[in-house]
Formats: sequence, structure tokens, C-alpha cells
Amino acid sequence: MPVDVLSLATPGVRGLTPYIPGKPVEELERELGITNAIKLASNENPLGPSLKALAAVQQCLQDIARYPDGGGFALKRALAARYNVAPEQITLGNGSSDVIEFAARIFVAPGDEVVFSQHAFAMYPILTQAIGGRAVEVPARDWGHDLEAMAKAVTTRTKLVFITNPNNPTGTWFGRTELNRFLKQIPSQVIVVLDEAYFEYVDHPEYPDGLTLLNSHPNLVVARTFSKVFGLAGLRVGYSISSAPLADLLNRVRPPFNVNSLAMNAAVAALGDEEHLRKTVAINHDGMRQLTNGFRELALPYIPSVGNFVCVEVGEAARVNDALLRQGVIVRPVANYGMPHHLRVTVGLPEENVRFLGALKTVLTG
Repeated sequence: MPVDVLSLATPGVRGLTPYIPGKPVEELERELGITNAIKLASNENPLGPSLKALAAVQQCLQDIARYPDGGGFALKRALAARYNVAPEQITLGNGSSDVIEFAARIFVAPGDEVVFSQHAFAMYPILTQAIGGRAVEVPARDWGHDLEAMAKAVTTRTKLVFITNPNNPTGTWFGRTELNRFLKQIPSQVIVVLDEAYFEYVDHPEYPDGLTLLNSHPNLVVARTFSKVFGLAGLRVGYSISSAPLADLLNRVRPPFNVNSLAMNAAVAALGDEEHLRKTVAINHDGMRQLTNGFRELALPYIPSVGNFVCVEVGEAARVNDALLRQGVIVRPVANYGMPHHLRVTVGLPEENVRFLGALKTVLTG
């Protein structure tokens, strides 16, 4: 008699639904018989990676028969120099979602509470459920984190709090004063993971740098990634910076070769290419204005964003998304984030933004 493998899984995993990725460009082009589809769905850098990063990948190709440096010495040294921290404070991940998962695995036992905001990164509830934790989702305020309500939601059973600045998918953010007030209200035995995947895109004077708070809050973990502004999403490399004792715990569960050689070499080179970083941020700011001006012309409400994406309210989002796909334009529906009337649109190159806005107008006025 065949074994029911589902029954063998833990209760948390049994209740999960597999992640459904966005449609690849190649698949959409094959379906439509076209060669010019554009993808504005995954918050990728439209400029691609730094040429210095690509050169670094080429230089280490001949060594891919060798395992990568399990300790990530060169990348940790580069990050430590850039951010004025000790290498012992750094944990490397296969994307920042890797180190986020480490924190959940280390600190949350079955029945423990994990606090996060409504409309926040989908991995938070998924990880919580998978390890048997109890998810405490705090209602959003104006599509963003209500930090005061989140602090009040912390109980004696809370082990972990996830906060994201700026938030994905809404693009909202909280300021330095709000963050300081929040952290002071969190008991020292509760770990706070501050997800700053889109940190480099924000230039507002009140936007906080989580790294400046590590000395005063040893329960804080700051997670960042090379997938967004540095354009290395396909290589999957991220990191966290925390107190050395916290990093020691995170590194205890980190697989020794979780970041590959190509990724680490590219990341080191990307950190040294300030010109590419500047161009990426500049084209994003211009593209955000292009998209939001277009939304205003179409009389469409949108959520002001400081990331490299923006959520626009289009009514029947599933129908609009399907119609955009038929025109060769891939964006991201966010109904799974509790936002059934919105689409999340990545800021693209100027011509891609024009293409999307034209397709959206056609679909809506059609």
C-alpha cells in the first residue's frame, strides 16, 4: 500500500501552499509567439549587474570545480570595511531570505509567537508556519507598518519580530524616530530582524540606517541583499549584520557552502563600483516619477513608494494582469498579500515604463 507522504510531514508544512513564481519572460513569449515581452514583476535592477561584477565572475569560472570559501572571507572583509563592522558580526546567505530563515529556525520553537505586519514579505508567515510557530499579523496603517501596534502585540510568548524598511510589496517606510521608539519598547530577549533589502534606494534624510542601532540594541539583526540595487538576483547572495554573539548563533545553522564562488566574487566587485550604484539609483528615481505621473494621468490611486517598485490600484487586478500578459507585459499581482485590487510594478528602463503605461491604458480604456 503506497505511503501517504503528506501525513509524514510536520503539521506546519502540511498546511503550506507551494510558492508560485511569476511567469518567466521566455514562457510568455513562447505562449504569445512574440520576442519582445518585458518583465516588471520581480524588483530586479533594469540596468543589470555592474560590469566589474561580470568581470569578477569570468575570472573565477575556471575554479568552479572547487568548493567556495565556506567562511566567505573576502566578502565578509569587504562588507566589514564598507560598513565599519567586524567580520564576526556578518552572516552570509543565499539571498537575505536565507539569513531570515536562520533567525526563525534558531529562536522560534513550536507554539512561540512571531510578530510581523500585514502586507509584509510573504516569507514571514511561511517560515513561521513551517517551524510550528504562531503567526501574529498586526494590521497595517496606511499600507505600512504600525510600529506602535506591533510593539503592543509582543507578549511573553513572542520570540521574534520581523520589520521591513522599506516594505515589500507596498514600498512604505518608517523614520528614525519611529524605529528608535519601537526598539526601546521591545524586550531584550525578543529578537528583531530588520529587513533592509531596498535600503540603498532610499535617500530621505529621516530614513534610518539600521546598522547605527546595533550597539544600543544587541537583539537586532539587519538583513540586506545584493539582489536588488546591485543587480545580482540570479546569483542569490545576501547577508545580515548583528552583534557578534547573534552572528555566532546564525552561523551555527548556516550551511558551510550556502553562497557560491561566483556570487561572492561578484558581490565583492559590486561593492566597489560606486558609479553603477549611482546610475541605478538615479534611473530608479526617474522611473518612479515616470510611473507615478502616468498613474495620475490615468486617475489611478497608488501607494507612494521609496523602493524600486510601486503598487497601483486597478480594480479587478487579476483581470488587468491577464490582459497585460496578453500584451507581453509581466507585472506582479499581490492578492496573496491581502491586496486583491493592486498590481506591483517594478521600475524599469524608460522605454519599458512607457510600454507598460501604454499597455495599462489600453487595458483600462480599451
